[in-house]
Amino acid sequence: MKMKIDLSKMSDWFEYVNICGWTLARAQARTGDAALIAGYLGKSDNFDAALAIQYADQADRDYQELLKAVRSGRVKARNSVPD
Repeated sequence: MKMKIDLSKMSDWFEYVNICGWTLARAQARTGDAALIAGYLGKSDNFDAALAIQYADQADRDYQELLKAVRSGRVKARNSVPD
């Protein structure tokens, strides 16, 4: 199914992001058969290890971007957690 969203009429970007997330989640949920994918990947841990490394690298990049945003004042942060 295809649809167009007129961004010029959109007043709430959260709504747009929500729609994008919902659409992506639906698309992901409809991807291949788990048994078929598992058979394709085989029994080694190579894919799992590669995915873990990529995930860790992305988490580090995200954290570095967060630090930049805090330093620039775009994001407010505290050094402690309230009681």
